[in-house]
Amino acid sequence: MSKINTPKMDDDELLERIQKLNLLEDDFMTKCFEENVEATELVLRIILSKPDIKVNSMATQYNMKNLKGRSIRLDIYATDSVGKKYNIEVQKANIGAGAKRARYHSSLMDSNILPTGVYFDNLADTYVIFITENDVIGKNKPIYHIERYIRETEEYFGDGSHIIYVNASYKDESDLGKLMHDFSCINPDDMNYAVLATTVKYYKEDKEGIRAMSSVIEEIITEVVTDNKKNTAIRMLKDGGLTNEKIAIFLDLPLEKIEEWAEEL
Repeated sequence: MSKINTPKMDDDELLERIQKLNLLEDDFMTKCFEENVEATELVLRIILSKPDIKVNSMATQYNMKNLKGRSIRLDIYATDSVGKKYNIEVQKANIGAGAKRARYHSSLMDSNILPTGVYFDNLADTYVIFITENDVIGKNKPIYHIERYIRETEEYFGDGSHIIYVNASYKDESDLGKLMHDFSCINPDDMNYAVLATTVKYYKEDKEGIRAMSSVIEEIITEVVTDNKKNTAIRMLKDGGLTNEKIAIFLDLPLEKIEEWAEEL
């Protein structure tokens, strides 16, 4: 596959960018929670107000496939000691945390956790949790619990499906408010919870942590540059005013890459 050249940032630029990151940045959060069971337990215990939650397994950027539709990549996917399943998503943009997306995450989790031949009553409880930078629901609450509800009897349906939105812009002295402060905070010395502060400090101040995070930043830049150039190239290809060779020169791309995108059209 032909390689796209992207501008390289010097060490000072990379370090400056890393220092501005917080846990609401998807890629930074992913790195900080990578194999971090203790941090995952902290988040779940506070959001669900269940201090006894014990996480048995967890993964970041977990691919969940749907053979008949769109697959998804979960920011965090965890299983606790009693088999309950949790998907934690961090979103800076409101558009990525809509009701239909939450529904899809929930349904895809269900379809992936019940083995063939197992009775439906054994379907594990699932929790889809969106931590959003802004108040997506818009009712000025710190947290929103969405449950299926029987309108006529004013009772919960009790199917074990839970969707939760956490408003990271709402900060107070409660455990949840302090947690959202930590997710929004860029300075680990100002964070409330040691398990989060220690991890953030490692990726911002330790040489090995900074090196690992620098690689992530460079990958992000490469993806952004590639996406931008691809979008421009596709518009030019559709316009038809320039040859593939001219587009490659104009965008400083390998001709093979332009031809590859032309094939996609």
